Amino acid sequence: MNKTTAWFLACRPKTLSVSLSPVLVGTAVAWHDAHAILWLPLLAAALGAAFIQIGTNLFNDVGDFLRGTDRPGRLGPRRATAEGWLTPGMVKAGAFLSFALAFLCGIYLVWHGGWPIVAIGLASLAAGWAYTGGPKPIAYGPLGEAFVFVFFGLVAVGGSYYLQTLSVTPMALIAATLVGIHAAAVITVNNYRDHDGDKANGKNTLAVRLGRPAVRNVYTAEMLAPYALLPLLADLGWPAALPLLSLPLAAKLIGRFRREAPGPVFNNILAATAGLQMLFALLLLLSFTI
Repeated sequence: MNKTTAWFLACRPKTLSVSLSPVLVGTAVAWHDAHAILWLPLLAAALGAAFIQIGTNLFNDVGDFLRGTDRPGRLGPRRATAEGWLTPGMVKAGAFLSFALAFLCGIYLVWHGGWPIVAIGLASLAAGWAYTGGPKPIAYGPLGEAFVFVFFGLVAVGGSYYLQTLSVTPMALIAATLVGIHAAAVITVNNYRDHDGDKANGKNTLAVRLGRPAVRNVYTAEMLAPYALLPLLADLGWPAALPLLSLPLAAKLIGRFRREAPGPVFNNILAATAGLQMLFALLLLLSFTI
């Protein structure tokens, strides 16, 4: 494994859309309300969100290895530190570099948006580190899905809207809720797949706490809830129904999740769930822009 490929895989590119889609949706809602887009805040927000997710992924990579949770032969995708492609020191340095780049994006965003962006930025960086770092990592408890819902839904969409308008509206928070629920489903797939290994290593995720049968119902609810909440966007008229075009894919994924035996097949389901979240977000974007 050459170093370039190792770094690329360590960043987990298949799920990076989870950080991009809320920025696009928040900006689309702002365009609907203000009929203008501030392109530099949009670019800085998108880059900052991506760097935070990459840094969080790298901290997770090295953190799970050091805690003994990730080993060669795991069901999930191979991890750079566990496989020996990169040393723990290299991955930690990469994580801090990603957070530093996010901080640089944040300097401009703070100048543009003021103190609310300071709070959002610092909270996002702290949460990204605490997801796997610290004495009580978020990823080792039952709040992983809630973490993703808040930071890749409410915070990311609401913050992106605020950067465009310097305000937050109920409509922006509704859109944030829809995007955040699907983002949480991505973590549910991850934790369902890793249930047995996590349980053996004391990683008490929501999947471990509830058990596989209950988590199948949780995933089903997470996939369908955003569609059930679309009537909250009725003020948009018929475009509010556009995200329903992705419902067949959601139904297919629910069927696969409930039918397939736990194993490597869930790596494909995880990537497809992230893709569904992005597709739903793009259709939601169209709802606000046509």
